Amino acid sequence: MLYIHIPYCHHKCTYCGFYSVAGRNDMESYVEAVCKELGMRSCGEHLKTVYFGGGTPSLLPLPLIRRIVGTIRDCFDVSKLEEVTIEANPENLTPEYLAELYDLHFFNRISIGVQSFHDKELHTLNRVHNVHQAIAAVVNTERAGFNNVSIDLIMGLPGQTADSWKKNLDTVGELLKLNCVRHLSCYELTVESGSILERQLRMGRVELSSDEVLVAQYQILLDWCMENGFVQYEVSNFCIPGWHSRHNSRYWNRTPYLGVGAAAHSFDGTMRRWNIADTKRYISGVMSGSIPCEKEMLTDDDAYNEYVMTSLRTVTGIEKAMVAEKYRNYLSQKIYPFVNNGFVTETQTHYRPTAEGLIRADGIAASLFYSKG
Repeated sequence: MLYIHIPYCHHKCTYCGFYSVAGRNDMESYVEAVCKELGMRSCGEHLKTVYFGGGTPSLLPLPLIRRIVGTIRDCFDVSKLEEVTIEANPENLTPEYLAELYDLHFFNRISIGVQSFHDKELHTLNRVHNVHQAIAAVVNTERAGFNNVSIDLIMGLPGQTADSWKKNLDTVGELLKLNCVRHLSCYELTVESGSILERQLRMGRVELSSDEVLVAQYQILLDWCMENGFVQYEVSNFCIPGWHSRHNSRYWNRTPYLGVGAAAHSFDGTMRRWNIADTKRYISGVMSGSIPCEKEMLTDDDAYNEYVMTSLRTVTGIEKAMVAEKYRNYLSQKIYPFVNNGFVTETQTHYRPTAEGLIRADGIAASLFYSKG
């Protein structure tokens, strides 16, 4: 698994908590540093998935994307690639851009950050595109030859009603007729520390949706998915059977991965590592031969807690055999109340969250964490 972080954006969206920078002044230097880091950290291993995330990767000019792709091909064995995703904003997905992207013969999945098919909601989020551009982006992507499109939507937006949320999903339903939309990610609006949204809430300029509204919208989503042939495989992710995100699914089962770029995270099975979240310091460090980063060795308790947290967000749930023996009795005692109230189903091999349990996955997981204190 390889993740490439492209931190550039037109500007900050109100809800964004990821590391990103407005403007493109040092793009070329940044790509040069990314390519150098790829060379420094690769061992010629084979890749199954690659993911370009951000930020807004589709802001990169095609020559710079081509350079990163060429470096990946030089540094890794890409003969067994299953899935290569690039995140993109609708306003960037012009027919010309997509034609050049397709001609790279590298990307086979595009994740489009639509977030809403209502102009008023897009304005609330401080997005650049409008509804017309969002729909055109999907149409353009299909016409360019891509047959694996994922659409991102956000629920629980200020002022969003059950009706407006359903109309978002109905628009996705219309786009299904193009036979290229295979995947849907629907995220609950969250307040990230330091985000514009956090400041707006503090100033009383916006109001978040109530839990009752969120539960109702989530049920509308589940009903829509059932009616349109989508299956749920994670709290926020749904797909046509067989079209799940292979890359993201491996995060959730704690598969080791390499992250390259400013603020990118890596995991080798026992240690987590993250590059500095500063493009200038990242570029300076890498070009001088030293990648500025921090590292953390995971304890057994950390590994247990991480596994519980990620697995409970999936329909597969916790595989008992994957839990170290020292935690099994602790887990069985702690999880019993959730089995008893119908949020978790127990089988001989797994603890699986029910539909109601998935909505509460993070809270349930926190109750199961192990702490010596």
